[in-house]
Amino acid sequence: MKTRSARTIAASTAVLVSLGALTAHAAEGQAQAVIAPTYAESREGSKPQSVKARPDAPNIVWVLLDDVGFGAASAFGGPISTPTFDALANDGLRYTNFHTTGICSPTRAALLTGRNHHNVGMGMFPHDMLSAEFPGYNARLEPRDGTVAEYLRSAGYSTYALGKWHLTPDHELSDLGPFDHWPSGKGFDHFLGFLGGAEDQYKPRLVEDNRNVEPDGRHLNAQLVDKAIQYVDEQRKLAPEKPFFLYLATGAAHSPHQVDQPWLDKYKGRFDAGWDDVRQQTFDRQKRLGLIPASTQILPRDPRVPAWSSLTAEQKKVYARFAEGYGAFLEYTDFEIGRFVDHLRATNQLDNTAIFVIIGDNGASKEGGKNGSLVSELHPLTKDDRGQVAELLARIDDIGTSRTYSNYPIGWAQTFNTPFRQWKADANAEGGTRNPLIVHWPKAVPHGEVRAQYAHVIDLLPTALEISGSPLPNEVRGIKQDPVQGTSLAYSLADASAPTRHTQQYYFLFGAGGIVKDGWKASFGYRPDYVDLFQTYPAPKDPPNNAGKQVWELYDLNSDINERVDLAKGNPEKLRELQALFAAEAQANHVYPLINWSDVTVKIQKQLGTGVSTPAIPEGPSGARGGGD
Repeated sequence: MKTRSARTIAASTAVLVSLGALTAHAAEGQAQAVIAPTYAESREGSKPQSVKARPDAPNIVWVLLDDVGFGAASAFGGPISTPTFDALANDGLRYTNFHTTGICSPTRAALLTGRNHHNVGMGMFPHDMLSAEFPGYNARLEPRDGTVAEYLRSAGYSTYALGKWHLTPDHELSDLGPFDHWPSGKGFDHFLGFLGGAEDQYKPRLVEDNRNVEPDGRHLNAQLVDKAIQYVDEQRKLAPEKPFFLYLATGAAHSPHQVDQPWLDKYKGRFDAGWDDVRQQTFDRQKRLGLIPASTQILPRDPRVPAWSSLTAEQKKVYARFAEGYGAFLEYTDFEIGRFVDHLRATNQLDNTAIFVIIGDNGASKEGGKNGSLVSELHPLTKDDRGQVAELLARIDDIGTSRTYSNYPIGWAQTFNTPFRQWKADANAEGGTRNPLIVHWPKAVPHGEVRAQYAHVIDLLPTALEISGSPLPNEVRGIKQDPVQGTSLAYSLADASAPTRHTQQYYFLFGAGGIVKDGWKASFGYRPDYVDLFQTYPAPKDPPNNAGKQVWELYDLNSDINERVDLAKGNPEKLRELQALFAAEAQANHVYPLINWSDVTVKIQKQLGTGVSTPAIPEGPSGARGGGD
């Protein structure tokens, strides 16, 4: 063996001598190593240098709330006090024409990648029963579609995520991984939160980095904000010159609506006037704040919502309590976010921190059905209206507490979506997709102004790259990146009159969809929908599948922001133009097949091996107490 080793060394040396000294490959900016037979003849290369962000690069904070409609928070005229959001908006910008995809995981995938949700495979959810093996619905974010965290980390940022993730397939949720679709696999240095769609706020299934951990018993909002403060304090101590990107996605205000009793007490009697009066008051405030045009007219009450005056005393009492629980939950969430903002101010970091607050990943939720609910979203009803109300009245003091999985009735969803129509998951309607955006960056944006440019959740990734001075990398870990589809909003930060640059956008979820082009919108809804299938008693035995039977509508959002006047019959040429555009966008973004709620119900039945029309989703790791969205 010694003889063979000596011969090998001699041969290698002869080759080096014959070739002369070798020069090793080095990355751009590195000194190359020179390799010769001996160390004395060789020269070491330089070590790779860590990437540094631009010296004045801002910290960037994204706050994403869950299930909050356009007209809920006081910052946008709503009845629920949000003093933190009010202050950020009054010292920054309110975007009134900002849009999400209309529901949870699709919005999060689009936000984090800057690409349309079907184009990155998130046309539905990352649950086995709510995904499908088609390119637009397989619920697997591929490495070619990098995230804002991956891009900013490659530009010298630290990256942190907290709260709701909901982008990990069910079979990858254990401590054994794989972790490719966990936050740590998508560019985040650290994470504290939950991987599913919803959680008990006091007993969440909590994950820190790559392992499940025990919560401490306090409200989840408090735990998340404590950790956010810890992250930025450690960053400031260890690398004060390095900027951070922090993504805080609360479980609030998705059901279950749970909050400590003092916050509930604060809202006692706040909604006794009922959803009709509160909606009108919200509408009037929105006009006074300049958030909607003065010419806007309030929409008629949706046919699914009864007049408040027609309700019994028992119904009014129960329904008002549901709204109190939701209002208390949302205001408490605002308080905790305010605690984080105050910490940035106290540590002299606020002026150079660009904060983007998206108030809702979709419109207000219709998932509480007609009467409200104390169980999770996909559990079938077992009583008629009278029986439901009697049960709710018997447990009225539990609504909004840790003792129930509370969600309000659909009447409040309409009010919290003021001035828009329909609700969460209705991708055809502004009430499903239009959410408030607040931008606060004292160093760079005007104070207290409104922006009406059309914008979409995919626009925030390119915005973050532009304001940080970070180019979009061609590759991430050797994987070539797909084009980003969003349009940076940086052009509008200082210029209220700048023409809209994001002029075209498709929408589609569960059979409902649409297309916006230069302010014109063509859209189609779908029935039976979630309420018909999962919040109706008795459950339909053989619900129809109305695929291919879309009824298209046409609206001019430039003059009719809340879709009051359907122009389809009067302008068929414009409708045909937009229908063709939707078909082209659907083809390009992997939207086909157009999976609807009826298809989803059949898929659930097959996977559970049942014949019932509205099966309960079993409790499991894919989300809180039944999946969540």
